[in-house]
Amino acid sequence: MSNYKIILSGGGTGGHIYPAIAIANEIKSRYPDSEFLFVGAKDRMEMEKVPQAGYDIKGLWISGIQRKLTFKNLMFPFKVINSLWKSRKIIKSFKPNIAIGTGGFASGPLLYIAASNKIPSVIQEQNSYPGITNKLLAKKANKICVAYDGLERFFPKGKMIKTGNPVRQDLLDIDTKTVDAKNHFNLKHGKYTLLVIGGSLGSRRINELIEKELDFFDTQNVQIIWQCGKLYYQQYKIYNNTEGIQVYEFLNNMDYAYAAADIVISRAGAISVSELCIVGKPVIFIPSPNVAEDHQTKNAMAVVNNNAALLIKEEDLDVDFENKFSQLIASPDKQNELGENIKKLALINATKEIVDEIEKLLKG
Repeated sequence: MSNYKIILSGGGTGGHIYPAIAIANEIKSRYPDSEFLFVGAKDRMEMEKVPQAGYDIKGLWISGIQRKLTFKNLMFPFKVINSLWKSRKIIKSFKPNIAIGTGGFASGPLLYIAASNKIPSVIQEQNSYPGITNKLLAKKANKICVAYDGLERFFPKGKMIKTGNPVRQDLLDIDTKTVDAKNHFNLKHGKYTLLVIGGSLGSRRINELIEKELDFFDTQNVQIIWQCGKLYYQQYKIYNNTEGIQVYEFLNNMDYAYAAADIVISRAGAISVSELCIVGKPVIFIPSPNVAEDHQTKNAMAVVNNNAALLIKEEDLDVDFENKFSQLIASPDKQNELGENIKKLALINATKEIVDEIEKLLKG
């Protein structure tokens, strides 16, 4: 059989959406006649990003549970019931051969219903600390593809396979793109380029830091590609008129952004970490402290402990940042060491290996 029906769910942030799209693309390259359907959360970014990637998507009325008592929390049980009912309808009409979840609120109801209907299901967990949705689904899933060691305490050992995270395939040969990339961004050759990425929605604290340090970067002879995120673009776009600074809401060609960069400042979301391992440039991680179980710090530490990146906590930025940054800029040896070491952690065949597991279930 070659025309499978594949249902995928994951969203809320780019970290859940892009792996799902990468997996779909790989299945499509092996089985071009297959049908695909994505299921996401109604008002989140997947409703825009998935159709841009060429796939159909249906939205569920679902959101995460807030940590304090709010009107949204009171609505949560109704949203779950509604989403389970809608997932049941979607699965009944689409009749998938397999269900794939990459985390995020919408994948919970969908995979729960799929598993209850004896449809094989695969979870792809990006983080070193799983989200609540995937922890709840683990008992019912057939296979759990993970990116970090030590997840036995959350998932049944027999179901887990360490594959790494699916990342954009165009990152594999960025070394050949440096000159084109610098030209693309109108950057000066022979001047250090700093790439700043704060996640798909942006990071308030990183943006505040960059704004505060603009004069410092100037003294260090550094030019900047600054992805400030959707929520902050209006506030920071004024700096686009400044020599050596480019501000973006969102970077559509990340391969060029990475290729142009000499040093990267980044949040430590799982997909960013996986991409940066492939890219092999010196990185300063500034993990978001506002995520469940502080998993970004754990993601970053898995790299830092291998002497493969630097980490500065948000609360230490005012004291440590200039010192650490200027030391890194002043030491090409340190830059090379971090770049070489982070590259050793890359799992470049992740998408292929995840789809190998999916294929076994489809054929089984």
